[in-house]
Amino acid sequence: MVFSSHLFVYYFLPAVLAVYYALPGRARHLWLTLASYVFYGWANPAFMGLMLLSTVIDFVCGLKLARPERADQPQTPQELRKRRAFLLVSIVSNLSLLGFFKYFNLAVDTWTAVMEALGLQSLQPDFALRVVLPLGISFYTFQSMSYTIDIYRGRAQPLRSFVDFACFVSMFPQLVAGPILRFSEVADQLRTRTHTFEKFARGVVFFSMGMTKKVLLANPCGFVADAAFDAATRHPMEAWTGALAYAFQIYFDFSGYSDMAIGLGLMFGFVFPKNFDSPYLAESITDFWRRWHISLSTWLRDYLYLPLGGNRKGPRRTYLNLAVVMLLGGLWHGASWNFVVWGGLHGAWLAFERALGKRSPYSFLPKPGRVLLTFTGVLVTWVFFRAPDLPSAGSYLADMFGVTGPPPEAAMLGLVMFTPYALISLAVAGLVTWIAPETGDWSRRLTVPRAAIAFACLSLALVMMASQGYNPFIYFIF
Repeated sequence: MVFSSHLFVYYFLPAVLAVYYALPGRARHLWLTLASYVFYGWANPAFMGLMLLSTVIDFVCGLKLARPERADQPQTPQELRKRRAFLLVSIVSNLSLLGFFKYFNLAVDTWTAVMEALGLQSLQPDFALRVVLPLGISFYTFQSMSYTIDIYRGRAQPLRSFVDFACFVSMFPQLVAGPILRFSEVADQLRTRTHTFEKFARGVVFFSMGMTKKVLLANPCGFVADAAFDAATRHPMEAWTGALAYAFQIYFDFSGYSDMAIGLGLMFGFVFPKNFDSPYLAESITDFWRRWHISLSTWLRDYLYLPLGGNRKGPRRTYLNLAVVMLLGGLWHGASWNFVVWGGLHGAWLAFERALGKRSPYSFLPKPGRVLLTFTGVLVTWVFFRAPDLPSAGSYLADMFGVTGPPPEAAMLGLVMFTPYALISLAVAGLVTWIAPETGDWSRRLTVPRAAIAFACLSLALVMMASQGYNPFIYFIF
């Protein structure tokens, strides 16, 4: 089930909200958990069992990881070993589930390709097993791991109610594509939170603007991007336009989902953290990763980069840590070597900026120049993110930079890409990207005119949604 569907907007969400507010406080988490499992298992009920298994393991480990309530005495070696063992069980079980379901196919395909290249066909696997990727597994495994890690570090206390913990893991507003919640961010809200009209109204505005981003901006830009990336060859103008369209598509698709998730959370009384902060206004790649997918970048920083040593062990170790984190971050996005290359490029760029010190290496440029330079670099790396494989990415980049001359029939692509509707969509996307404020800032003070704008945008988006059919979010595949 997706947010941008008639089933969700007109039936599922109203029914869940109506029952939620009709129930007494303690029953609301149970209802929200049950509704979330229905939402998650709508396409494939088998996925529910996998999420439940992960939830049970981490709930039990969390209880075993609780620090002894003896502030005046240190932990004994036996207690410390026991806690480390249960933390290891949690991390290994989560990463094993993620690794098998997400990377099994990639491992088999890579092994097959290597054996074929070496002429060792006899060592190729002789089975045709293909593993289906459960939706959202990359998000809820990271989210669940943050629970046990925070408890082990003493930053949170375990929940004693399995229903409350299951609600935290499965909460449908952000289950499939984030933001990645840390337990410490919502622990107090799971125990007690307020439900106000102001919070609910702001949630509706968030949801409305997120739907607008998805339906009115991301989807039309995606049509242009698909035309360019699916073509066999392109002129440079069409290649750059396609990359630009994809940059807009992935931003509005993902930030639109995040806005809708934050809005739905507010409707149920939860306050989720910001996930985007105008990333295409970044003046460096370091600045970009402070603004893009904030919940992932900070998760990787706190649970991977800092434990590896961060920048505390000298420059070389810092650059290595950045490379490792970004390579793994790229692989987290998908089971393809394209994502590894994408992460590696971002890691190398981050290391380059770190090597030059705190001063921006682009300080000689005015701010618009720094923004343009950063955006252009991000735009080029998006090619690896969007292309189906490395040869396709290489071919696309060659077309962008005019390395190969396209055949005459490539001119037909422009007739598909440069329609008035497509050009208007790209222009509006650009204006919103570089001029409009983020939804969180814009909705902080609700007024009647702003509420009217949100209502008008939602109404138009719902009308357009009727003609677009099924349109899942890009990050559903991650």
